[in-house]
Order: sequence, then structure tokens, then C-alpha cells
Amino acid sequence: MNLFRTLPLLAAVLVLGACAGKPVRATAPPASASVGAEPSGCADAASCAGAPAPATAPAPVPVADVAAQPTRASDDTLAGTPAEAQATPPSPAAATDAEDDFAALYGPPGTEPGSGGDGATPTYDPWEKYNRRMHRFNLAVDRGIARPLATAYVQVVPRVARTGVSNFFSNLRLPVTMVNQLLQGHADDAWDSLGRFLMNSTLGIGGLFDPASKAMVPRRSEDFGQTLGAWGWRQSRYVELPFFGPRTVRDVFGLAGDVPLSPLRRVDTDTLRIGLQGLQLVDTRVQLLSLDDIRDNAVDEYALTRDAWLQRRNYQIEKDLRHDRRRHGDDEQTTIPVDAMPMPEWGR
Repeated sequence: MNLFRTLPLLAAVLVLGACAGKPVRATAPPASASVGAEPSGCADAASCAGAPAPATAPAPVPVADVAAQPTRASDDTLAGTPAEAQATPPSPAAATDAEDDFAALYGPPGTEPGSGGDGATPTYDPWEKYNRRMHRFNLAVDRGIARPLATAYVQVVPRVARTGVSNFFSNLRLPVTMVNQLLQGHADDAWDSLGRFLMNSTLGIGGLFDPASKAMVPRRSEDFGQTLGAWGWRQSRYVELPFFGPRTVRDVFGLAGDVPLSPLRRVDTDTLRIGLQGLQLVDTRVQLLSLDDIRDNAVDEYALTRDAWLQRRNYQIEKDLRHDRRRHGDDEQTTIPVDAMPMPEWGR
């Protein structure tokens, strides 16, 4: 009888000894496999803390120990699983072009517009009280004059003619773009802009047509405000000008730098120059008609306009700093051009 009582005790001692002498695996078992299972014993405290165990041959595991061990995927099972199931999650590598553009436009993920997260330029609007009053004035002028004129222009003028007008004014802005590209040290971009200007001015009949785009010559748009930003004036307080709309203090100085470069302001005949400026204003407003529904339904239309303009402006400057020539510039005008308003003809 004593023998039969001693055998179970001896078996239990052997099982515990096998568990204590079993080496720790290099990789932890899957979390789903170990739920509800008791962890196996460790050789010592260092092994339990995750330290590598000495390279010794594992002791034979009794049959009774197999049932007590957590379920593990064998090497044969892993060899039969799909490759994507075995792949390790990708490490945070360099951002793609799309992520780069998103971060430049909206800030890093989880950053609210204008909040100034890591790498994002915060909204700097200490003159908000004045800016809101000026915004209400500009909004009244826009809804009372500019928007009705743009809507009538779209309804009356055929699309092909409107495209020719847009091409014409886009071509006139190229001398300003070329000078600012040179000031930023982008001589290769300035060469592209010169080629586009010459091609569209000759083959495109004064810029009414755009053969340069068919020839894959990139279209970019630069101004002196962007140049000041590329030179280091990154953060500047927001200000809204009468009639000109959203700007920053940096871009107000940029207006003064671009005025002498404008070909449109070189027109001596006042009637012709004012007529062209008015047509350019209408063409610029037409390009913004698609945003009217968003602006009209916004809870705070001023904040929407300010943040959207500042985000796009910061995005343009970030592209200038990266100087990635694979990215073609966005030539769409979202603010009143410098030569679209009657201003004093300095130097005459």
C-alpha cells in the first residue's frame, strides 16, 4: 500500500522538476493562445524577467506536462501560414509623398488645424477683432458684387473662352514667378517657367492657349511672400486687407516686392489696364465658386477662411523648402493677385 501511495507523489515531483528545468523560448507565445492558461515555471528570476536562458538542451517533457503547457504554434504550423500573417508590422520609415503633402497641408496626424503641433505652423491671429470686422466688409462686397459678377460670367461666357482668359492671366504671372524662383535659388524651376512663358506667348497666341502643358513643361506659381517664407520668415501674423482679403504681414511686404514685376501694371492706357484688372478679378472669383457652399454652411466662416488660407500658404512654402521637382506647383489663384487692384504707379 505504501508503494501505491508513494508513486503519485514521485510522479508529481518529476513533473515539477521537468517544468523547472525547461528552458525559456526565444519568442513569447501568442496572446490568444495563452489566455486562460497558467504560465509555466522559470529556471530563475532572470528567466522570468525575460533574460535569455543559457543554451542547454531541453529536458524531455513528460506526457503529463504536455496537457499543462499553453498551446503554442509549432514551426511546422508557422511554415504553412500565409506570408502576410508571418510578416512583422512595418516600422515607422520615411514618409511617402502623399503623407508628406498631407502633413505639410494639415499638420501631423492628430493635429487640429492651426493648433501648431510638431512641424505645424500655428495660427497666429492677434488682430482677430479687427480682422473679423474687415472680413465682414469683404464678405459684403463679395456677396453683393464679386459673386454675382462671377456667376453671370460663367453663365454668359463659354467654357473655352473662360479657359483662354485663365491661361492668359496665368501666363502674365510667369515673370513674377521666374524672378522669385531665382531669388529662392531654384534656377532649374526658373528655366522651366521661362520656357513655358516663351512657348505660350508665341505658339499659344499671347497665352490664350497652353501648348506648354501638352509639352509636359511644369506649371508653378511663386510670389515674393513665398520667397520671404523660404528665406526664413516662417511665422507671421494673419491680417485681412480690404478687397485683397486674407494675407499675413509677410505677404503684405510680398505685395510691395511683386508690384514692380507685374507686366499688367506696365500698361500705360488706364482704360485698358483697369479693364484687364477687372477681368482678372472676375476670373479669380470664378475659380473660387466651388468653395461657396462650404463657406455658406460653415459655423464660423471667418475661421474657416483664415485656417484654410494659412494651411495652403504654409503648404506652398514647405514645397519651396523641399524643392521636390516631381511636385508640380498649384497655379490656381485663391487670393486676389497683386496686379488685379488699382494701386499707385510708383516710379512714374
